[in-house]
Amino acid sequence: MISVSNVTKFMGGVPLFTDACFQIYEGEKIGLVGPNGTGKTTFFRLITGDLKPDEGSIIIQNNIKIAYFSQSVDEMAGRTALEEVIAGNERLCVLSHKMHEYHKKLSEPDLGPDEMTKILEKMGDDQGEYEALGGYEIETNAQEILTGLGIFPEDHDKPVEYFSGGWKMRIALAKVLILNPDLILMDEPTNYLDMETIIWLEEWLLKFKGAFLLTTHDREFMNRVVKKIVEVSHGKVITFSGDYDYYEREKAILLRNNEAEFTRQQSMLKKEEEFIARFKARASHAAQVQSRVKKIDKIEKVELVPEDYEIKIELTEIPRGGNDVIAFKNLGKSWTNQDGTVKPVFSGLTAMVERQNKIAVVGVNGAGKSTFLKVISHQTPATEGEAVIGPSISIGYFGQFTLEQLNADATILEEVQSKLPQLQEQTVRNLLASFLFRGDEVYKKVKYLSGGEKARVILSYLLSTPHNCLILDEPTNHLDIKSRVILLDALKRYEGTILLVSHDRYFLKELITRVFEVDHGKITVYEGNYQYYLDCKKPLK
Repeated sequence: MISVSNVTKFMGGVPLFTDACFQIYEGEKIGLVGPNGTGKTTFFRLITGDLKPDEGSIIIQNNIKIAYFSQSVDEMAGRTALEEVIAGNERLCVLSHKMHEYHKKLSEPDLGPDEMTKILEKMGDDQGEYEALGGYEIETNAQEILTGLGIFPEDHDKPVEYFSGGWKMRIALAKVLILNPDLILMDEPTNYLDMETIIWLEEWLLKFKGAFLLTTHDREFMNRVVKKIVEVSHGKVITFSGDYDYYEREKAILLRNNEAEFTRQQSMLKKEEEFIARFKARASHAAQVQSRVKKIDKIEKVELVPEDYEIKIELTEIPRGGNDVIAFKNLGKSWTNQDGTVKPVFSGLTAMVERQNKIAVVGVNGAGKSTFLKVISHQTPATEGEAVIGPSISIGYFGQFTLEQLNADATILEEVQSKLPQLQEQTVRNLLASFLFRGDEVYKKVKYLSGGEKARVILSYLLSTPHNCLILDEPTNHLDIKSRVILLDALKRYEGTILLVSHDRYFLKELITRVFEVDHGKITVYEGNYQYYLDCKKPLK
């Protein structure tokens, strides 16, 4: 369907990638991976025609219908959520309008038979196209997609301007899925989605007959839906025939082989150069020296593929703390609405969090997970009962609203230094390097940072403060796969207690030892890891 052939693209005079080649065939499921800033989004824009390659070509088969979901959502206003999704299929909207006009003309009393025949012929053609494009099912399909993406029927007729940015992203995603195109380009579709919605989207993509090319920070999602990986890294593009785990294994083998080949060639070249240096002044060896010089000139040099930095977060030493970290005694929380009605979130929790527990707080979107963490960390008071914090326990809290508490006009270095005044500047710079802020990046102002960069700033000083209990509300949001791996490694080594909300199943499976599920106003405790929890939730056959 699409052939990317020897494409080179410059950004600011610097090549983003050179001689890139890959193909997208009918029905292929492809993951696009690579470090931030390497050009993944650029490839989407090249395929859609928003950008042109500086060298090479992108050939798109005739009549291929392409849909693109990006992180930049167009302005939405003046329609309901359902109307907005249906309007995403512009051709169907045009045909629907034409059908309406045909019916209007046919009802005119002075319409002649010849004109009626012409209208009926046109109407028949357009009606056939309308039916072939799924026009009669589009409203039902739009309702199903919106509901699958977590926007339930009671909100389908709600004006789009009343939805927050994250919910508008879901509406924008629904507008892409409703098109049912030959190829979907998806730039981070799992951002802003909760676990249930991510699983629904997985199932939708597994059933989808067309092809897609997507980026995502959720490796389990990618493992489940893609069968091919295209990597953009260090200016090169390489294709791997398999899922993300396969790509990681094969990439490691390629790097090892490249290093071994490079080392062998360097050893050989050193011996040849030593021979040339030793005998170049001797006339008796002139022919041999000249032969070896020519040999070296003809050799195709092996380039050492640059590896991504192997980063390890150095954790600060924390006080041991007591065995009883948090005691919940009949804990409950309710919100009072503006009209005075009371909305219960959860109630009746009696449980103990013990030292070094690593607890996942799970539940559907809106169940009260974040509220539960805020109650524990005293960000909001409990309505009933209590959460008693152990006397030697120091709690560090990360929540989505803490991103907005950063000083927008400070640089990254200044912001972290203000939180860790006891550390020398070089120590802070070393710390920031372990959170992927290197060199002059530390002088970047907070107001120019992405959500993921802000999260890394907060986590850098949170994990460098001697808290022996961490309460983390979606710390993996906006973090790329590499940043998640680095954070996961740190939390595995962390010797304190953790309670967290995350939609990253790989992260949870690797870390968690207990699960608290918030559901229908109560919290159920599962005494096992995340896989144990999933097994308990499987429907009985």
